[in-house]
Amino acid sequence: MTKKIRVAFIYHKLNIFLTGEHFDNTYYHFYMNALKRNEQIEMSYFPTNKEFDAEILKNNFDIILLWGNQPFGMPENIKNIEKVDIPVIVNATDVKDAKKAIQYHKKWKIDYYFDFYPKEYFYELYPQNFKYETIFFGLESSLYQNISPFKSRIKNKILNSGAIGNTKIISRIINNILDPKWNALKGYYLRTKCNELPYVDYTTTLKNEFVNDKYPLLLQKYASAIAATSDTPSIKYWEIPAAGCLTFMEITKENRGNYLGFIDNENAIFINKKNYKEKFKEFLNDSENPKWEKIAEQGRKFALENFTNDKAVESLIKIMKKLI
Repeated sequence: MTKKIRVAFIYHKLNIFLTGEHFDNTYYHFYMNALKRNEQIEMSYFPTNKEFDAEILKNNFDIILLWGNQPFGMPENIKNIEKVDIPVIVNATDVKDAKKAIQYHKKWKIDYYFDFYPKEYFYELYPQNFKYETIFFGLESSLYQNISPFKSRIKNKILNSGAIGNTKIISRIINNILDPKWNALKGYYLRTKCNELPYVDYTTTLKNEFVNDKYPLLLQKYASAIAATSDTPSIKYWEIPAAGCLTFMEITKENRGNYLGFIDNENAIFINKKNYKEKFKEFLNDSENPKWEKIAEQGRKFALENFTNDKAVESLIKIMKKLI
């Protein structure tokens, strides 16, 4: 019988993302459910206060897994982590916060980083000698079973959801001064522009009933939906096709979206700032064409084969085995 990898997961006990009660349960399902399901690892959870003494882990664990390389959701201090001689893996914080997060590399003796961002995006601000692996997590398969038939869904509207940028002139000026590269309007530019169209139904992330585990129920109301993030793809790029929607997906040189592996007109419809209206109209003017359902079906198949939490855990275990 193969010996299980003993993993110590460290996080602050008040980390809202790990309670199952946040509007976004992505991290909850990955850390609190999917990791425990895998028979190759034995998970132990350490919800901490402000300080955690890592010396209690010595000789008892093979891997230390940290929630993040940032103050949020973590203890302020991890004592004696340099003494335990256990490899440390961490889910990398947003690249835009890398300058502040880099200090934790040495402080917490981090060996390896992972997230679903492409490597090129990670290394824009993180040092080249930091080890990083792209791991696609976010789909909890059980939430995407028994979906509504494509034929019964709303077809005269296209769903748009999530955060958008502030288009008011004063806000744009302030954002361009304070954060010219990473502000919300630049990150969600195309998603924001789509809301100007009369045939786009927009719902915010927070002001509706379809939050956390109910989000797939919203998606299933529509035959088509928009996944548009202008700086780098987000989890919506695999949540939307997994729910059986024809996915209008912003894929550009700027957001490096091709790394996801979707294929235009085969399992998604690629859009950009120049062609999005044309692509929407092509669907809306011929919405009963069976080709759309076929593309949606292929998108769902591709998402559920490549972006589930269980598959992500397998990828994370490969990193663990490298380090042990």
